[in-house]
Amino acid sequence: MKKTSLRSNPKADSVRMTKDSALSESNPDAMIQLHGVVKSFTNAAGEFAVLKGVDLTINRGEFVSIVGKSGSGKSTLLNMVTGIDHPSDGKVVVGGKDIYTGVTESQRSKWRGKNLGIVFQFFQLLPTLTLLENVMLPMDYVDMYDFDERPKRAMELMELVGLEKFAYKLPVLVSTGQQQLAAIARAVACDPPLLVADEPTGNLDTRSSDTIIKLFEGFVAQGKTVVMVTHDPSLTSRTHRNIIISDGEMIDETISKSLPQLRHRHMLQFTKISEERIYQPGETIIARDQPVDHFFMIRNGQVDVVLLDEKNREYVVSNLNKGEFFGEMELMRGGQSIANVRAGGTQPVEIVYIPRADFTRVMNESPITVEAIGRIVQERLEQRRIADHRAGNR
Repeated sequence: MKKTSLRSNPKADSVRMTKDSALSESNPDAMIQLHGVVKSFTNAAGEFAVLKGVDLTINRGEFVSIVGKSGSGKSTLLNMVTGIDHPSDGKVVVGGKDIYTGVTESQRSKWRGKNLGIVFQFFQLLPTLTLLENVMLPMDYVDMYDFDERPKRAMELMELVGLEKFAYKLPVLVSTGQQQLAAIARAVACDPPLLVADEPTGNLDTRSSDTIIKLFEGFVAQGKTVVMVTHDPSLTSRTHRNIIISDGEMIDETISKSLPQLRHRHMLQFTKISEERIYQPGETIIARDQPVDHFFMIRNGQVDVVLLDEKNREYVVSNLNKGEFFGEMELMRGGQSIANVRAGGTQPVEIVYIPRADFTRVMNESPITVEAIGRIVQERLEQRRIADHRAGNR
């Protein structure tokens, strides 16, 4: 069979994706859109960039975690979304509104009060006000709800987070976990569509952390969008998406999901050199008995791995889906492809791919990833052995 080429051709070019194509089109489902956002600071040592041309889209109703090492740009990224700080370049659109271009600080502050809830790691409750009064503050600030209705709504929110018995206590008289619950009640006081949390469980025990994540999950079920910065892998496993930022740049989510054992710097390297292509249903990606020159990861869609039985009849060995990869067996063991790999299902398949040389170089620097991929290779070989046995008995 003829090998499918990854070189440019008119048909492939018509469906090939670019890394920023999704951002160049209007997305009515988007809650947050960052377009080429740069944030630079100047100090005695000169100018340095904390964010380096960040493109990011988060849709309405998503629960998203943002992770990265200290100094990677996580908090600066949140400051761009919340309007607390200004980008040096680029555009920030939240809820369909450009929150910086032609917007004054006063206008942005009012917008933030009505459209955004912020949960801080250190709570930021006013110490001289009761928990109930702290929850009422945002309603007073943006003049939302009738004056007489505000205490009732604040108490309903206190009940929601389980603090109704502590409503009239000062923050210092309750636990840190209870202070954070009060801060969450305050953040949703004006029923904002977007909730942003910066390390909301960083100072809490496991039980309190679980309570807070369950609250976030409940808000998402109501249609709100929740964006949370965290270092806790037990929390990132409960979000819809896990976005990684490294040295001020976004790591491709397909790469981080496919190869989670990689160090962030290696993920970033792969992000910069990776290419993308869309395959139509039934189109061959790798042909049997042909050399494999790339490592492939699935961004969207289904991929079928197909073998031939003794009577030259095709049978599907396995179906691979979003976040899975292929081509690793041939790259790590050498030799030609032992199967046909093609776009399956009825929808186009989006593929991210990396050249053999770059894949091999990084694997030589990441033995833990080699070990993880090796286990998958063994599992797939066993699947094919079983499939071959069944095919021989047909």
